[in-house]
Amino acid sequence: MKLPGLLSMIQMGSGLIFAIPLGLVGFEFLTTGRTVFGITFLGLAAAMLFLPEYIVRRIVTPRDWVLGLLPFRRGD
Repeated sequence: MKLPGLLSMIQMGSGLIFAIPLGLVGFEFLTTGRTVFGITFLGLAAAMLFLPEYIVRRIVTPRDWVLGLLPFRRGD
């Protein structure tokens, strides 16, 4: 099992800085009866945490993504 690196820990921490307050606002809206706004804010908070990780895993690494955009590869 590969442990997360320093950059992924920084990415997760910066996502949590913004997602936790947004999730708390969503929870507050849910408890006061504003269901649509509460679900929206909780969904945004979840997307802030999981979407960047999904994108990074989908393209493998940023270096591979950039090399994939080039019309040629090394060794060809």
